[in-house]
Amino acid sequence: MYSRHQISTLRQRLRETPKFMIAVTGPRQVGKTTMVNQVLDEQPAAHRLFVSTEQRETFSTNLSGFDFDSNDEPDYSPPPRSEEWLVHTWNKARAQALRITNGTYYILAIDEIQKIPNWSEVAKGLWDKDRIEQLPMHVVLLGSSPWLMQKGLTESLAGRFERIHLSHWSFREMQKAFDFTLDQYIYFGGYPGSASLIGDEQRWRAYIQHSLIDPIINKDILEHNRIHKPALLKQLFELGCGAYSGQILALSKIVDGGLLQEAGNTTTLSDYIALLSAAELLSGLQKYANKEHRKRASAPKFNAHNTALMSALAGYTFAEAKADRSHWGRLVETCVGAHLLNTAQGECDVHYWREGGDEVDFVLSKNSKLLGIEVKSGKTAIAHKGLQAFSQTHTGSKTLLVGDAGIPVYDFLSAPASHWLG
Repeated sequence: MYSRHQISTLRQRLRETPKFMIAVTGPRQVGKTTMVNQVLDEQPAAHRLFVSTEQRETFSTNLSGFDFDSNDEPDYSPPPRSEEWLVHTWNKARAQALRITNGTYYILAIDEIQKIPNWSEVAKGLWDKDRIEQLPMHVVLLGSSPWLMQKGLTESLAGRFERIHLSHWSFREMQKAFDFTLDQYIYFGGYPGSASLIGDEQRWRAYIQHSLIDPIINKDILEHNRIHKPALLKQLFELGCGAYSGQILALSKIVDGGLLQEAGNTTTLSDYIALLSAAELLSGLQKYANKEHRKRASAPKFNAHNTALMSALAGYTFAEAKADRSHWGRLVETCVGAHLLNTAQGECDVHYWREGGDEVDFVLSKNSKLLGIEVKSGKTAIAHKGLQAFSQTHTGSKTLLVGDAGIPVYDFLSAPASHWLG
């Protein structure tokens, strides 16, 4: 079974004396649960417990009746997905951890922790008690809802956790795990669960829509955020991913041009783009500028975080996409942009640049380092006016051409964003 590179970080932290809870985060179906179970399977059965909250419906319980100090196993099994269930499960793991005498550590892993009401406050009380007693037990928390996870981690568990984030699968990962060619990755993207379906494109497209897009929008976004116009958010996602990924489109043009059936305003659209970006579905890149207000006022450049989303919505088959040079060029540019977004997290910022008639597809920046990137999928050796203008405007910046006339797309997708920034 293929292992993502973050597994080495998880193994190392589980070998250390427990100091922090370990939060494994990331969008749906990128391998969080698989990775944690791979590590747990390396441990003796008596040293680990993996539980999931996705079993039955939640009921609310008053926390005042809980005994956070008890290490005894209760003689009942409360219904899952409740505060009471979390305390019951944690105490069960405590009792097992106290039986370990050989200097190793017990591991409790809880999947989709954010589905438990008030989970972070309960975990805080239990974890603080464990630290006072120096309990030899690691706690791994998994979650796919960025809003509930972030709120719980930052508000209640600040200083008590370390994060391991998994983003969408890279080209090299899909190549090694599923023998994807570059063209297959550009079109079908980086969802491991759909890799076995690419031979039946209709089935593959249905899987992306019903097993990925629908749950993320309907459950992760709409259930956990105040959305006044759900239909507008869905239409914006479909427009940004299917029709305009890789393109700059002013929000005012979307509103005034009637590109969406549901009425909205630029402020609402901007807020919805931020939600889609937090879900690692679709981002609206800002224009690179020295002044912050110029960035915020710029028209966004839409970019899907995974080209599978674009291909599933655009209506082109694999063969049709490759035959249409314009559409394939937009897919390649989206693929490069997705790679930058998925690998730049915490390392550098991703923008685009445009002044007058000059434009650069992507700009990477960190402190004083600045890199302009132009993507050309066709075989051409002509001078690239945008890169030249960018270099002249930003003294000390570097430029990079990605494509047959520069760094091959294959090579560019094989290294993270920070590598190219230098």
